[in-house]
Amino acid sequence: MANAPSAMQANSAVTLPKRPNPVLTFIRQQPMGAASFVVIAIMMFAGLFPHLVSPYNPLDIDFSSILGAPSWEHWLGTDAFGRDILSRIIYGSRTALVIGFASSALGSGIGAVLGIASAYFGGRVDNWIQRFVDILLAFPIIVLALVVVAALRKTVVYGVDVNLIIAIAIPIIPRVARVVRAAALSVNVMPYIDAARAAGYSDTRIIFRHMAPNVVAPFLIMFTAFIAQAILLEASLSFLGLGVTEPTAAWGLMLSGNAADFFREAPWMIIFPGVAISLAVFAFNLFGDSLRDYLDPRFKT
Repeated sequence: MANAPSAMQANSAVTLPKRPNPVLTFIRQQPMGAASFVVIAIMMFAGLFPHLVSPYNPLDIDFSSILGAPSWEHWLGTDAFGRDILSRIIYGSRTALVIGFASSALGSGIGAVLGIASAYFGGRVDNWIQRFVDILLAFPIIVLALVVVAALRKTVVYGVDVNLIIAIAIPIIPRVARVVRAAALSVNVMPYIDAARAAGYSDTRIIFRHMAPNVVAPFLIMFTAFIAQAILLEASLSFLGLGVTEPTAAWGLMLSGNAADFFREAPWMIIFPGVAISLAVFAFNLFGDSLRDYLDPRFKT
């Protein structure tokens, strides 16, 4: 009997192994993805607090510094109106990120709803949704975005063109819907889904409690990847004059107009905004690929 307390103390002293920190695990397994996230974090900080890191107001015109080459005063040079290019790139990150995140969230959200509904209900619902998806997939992304943005009237809310976000989100919907539907179909045949139906649970409960959580991983991967597509689409539409308009700082807008006219005399007007677009798209694509490798067990070694 005297040994009983000591045995209980020994059992109580046993500690369970700590669960690995998911952030540290991601950094260790996906170092390139972690590096791309650092780039994204810097962009987000610059977009949220541009006044803290921008050396000049992006709208200030200085006729004495027109087409100025990169210097200590203007690190990336000035444009045809004497505006500081570095400041416009920093403020342009806000435009790119707001439109990129909003468009990807809207398109991915609608696509996820359609994909889950198509997989769960099947039959006629699945047939109608998939034919709608096929129609949208028949158009290239840039062509469909051009048609939508040209058809809609410009509507600005809090400085953001809502119709531009809608135009970029629509081409994202069918692509996310197809991926989410494939993931939801594999979940829909699981025994616990049949057990939930047999228990009399409602469709809403089954979808939100059992199906939706199991398609979060592919949804997050698609959401992250399409932020890069949205940024690229916004830059393309702004370059063509159908997106953001002057004097708003936007990367695609910085590549059009005077930049195209003076690219021989002032190549920095094209080089640096182009580098910003490429770096942002590369960072989001790389982070999306790393996130896929981390969340999908089929890619783990």
